[in-house]
Amino acid sequence: MRIKNILISLFFAFFVFTNVAQASEHESGSTPPTTEKKAYESKSLSQLASSWWSTTGINALIDFDDGETTSEPKGADYEREMTWFESSLGRIIMIIIVFVLFYLAIAKNFEPLLLIPIAFGGLLANIPLANMGGEHGMLGIIYNMGIANEFFPLLIFMGVGAMTDFGPLLANPKTAILGGAAQFGIFGALVGAVVLGFELQDASAISIIGGADGPTSIFIANRLAPDMLGAIAVAAYSYMALVPVIQPPIMRALTTKEERRIVMKTGRKVHRLEKLIFPIVVLMLTLLLLPESAPLIGAFAFGNFAKESGVVDRLSDTMQNSLINVITIFLGLGVGSKLAADKFLVLETMGIMIIGLIAFSVGTAAGVLMARLMNKYSDEPINPLIGAAGVSAVPMSARVVSKVGSEEKPGNVLLMHAMGPNVAGVIGSAVAAGVLLSIFK
Repeated sequence: MRIKNILISLFFAFFVFTNVAQASEHESGSTPPTTEKKAYESKSLSQLASSWWSTTGINALIDFDDGETTSEPKGADYEREMTWFESSLGRIIMIIIVFVLFYLAIAKNFEPLLLIPIAFGGLLANIPLANMGGEHGMLGIIYNMGIANEFFPLLIFMGVGAMTDFGPLLANPKTAILGGAAQFGIFGALVGAVVLGFELQDASAISIIGGADGPTSIFIANRLAPDMLGAIAVAAYSYMALVPVIQPPIMRALTTKEERRIVMKTGRKVHRLEKLIFPIVVLMLTLLLLPESAPLIGAFAFGNFAKESGVVDRLSDTMQNSLINVITIFLGLGVGSKLAADKFLVLETMGIMIIGLIAFSVGTAAGVLMARLMNKYSDEPINPLIGAAGVSAVPMSARVVSKVGSEEKPGNVLLMHAMGPNVAGVIGSAVAAGVLLSIFK
């Protein structure tokens, strides 16, 4: 015991001596220059009022020549002076757009978990003089913390994997074809973007919006077109949130009333061992055939494997709830930071939004048309509506399919049938991203 006390005393003495030596060395070196505090100059009441007025948002909106700069998370070296449109009218337009998003989220219940953080981030980004999206601003810190380095998308995929049930897909494996067909929008958008004049690498990053997969869009944009990351992320998450608006008209236009009323048979019961093996099989195939998509599929497979193992319920529950909720808040605010007028109301962003909308619509249409074809030649009836769930917006698309189906025929529940192509679409978009990345390897 005495020897133990002696050793502890010697260790403590060595620790103190080391710290004292380091402190002495630091003091003997050059000291950083200190910034002198600016002396206060007395001002008259009118000067104080003028000084206050120059710092108000009202003045920033009406003063077209105040020298205000843009806010960039990369730092001041990337900032520039704002134009009169960006600093005044553009901000007003974006604030109106933000309140429209609030209305859709609250009054219409259009994916409020996504729209509320994104829209609020957009509101903060358009506050004059606050520099919220700058390197040291709240939104800029969030953006650099997990969007610019692809960290948040991987955590989202982990949580989505933990929430995913592959049972409907394993019970009816042919619905995976619908998840593949819906990816046609990605490659169609690639061709369209090239035709419009985008370089192939930029067009590849833009095209992934067609899969309606926000995390994958951020992941591939950061690799192929980091300058377009903000616009692509905003487009992808906007269309994910607006699935209830975009998809139903396309679904109704491409199907007949009789087709929409088709009742599908309940699938077989899937054994627990099948669900446990499936994510490992998917990951092994990724390892062998498409390692470029391993980060996305790996995170997704880990979350699902943890859930299906049944022995780490605490970890699975955290990924499904606490983790994904926290990341959704940060991701939404970070994406919303790109709704600043100087970033969103530009020709390039408008082009990306239009291409993304067309790609998403084409992907939805391709899934529905493939489902119609499968129904025609299948022994068991297939409701073509479930083809719209082949895009990667999980579980939003599946819920929309179920809602449209129940409106056409009350009591017709398509949710579990739609989840098959929906989870296949998640894997499909990650695979498509890996294919596009491999082109530029």
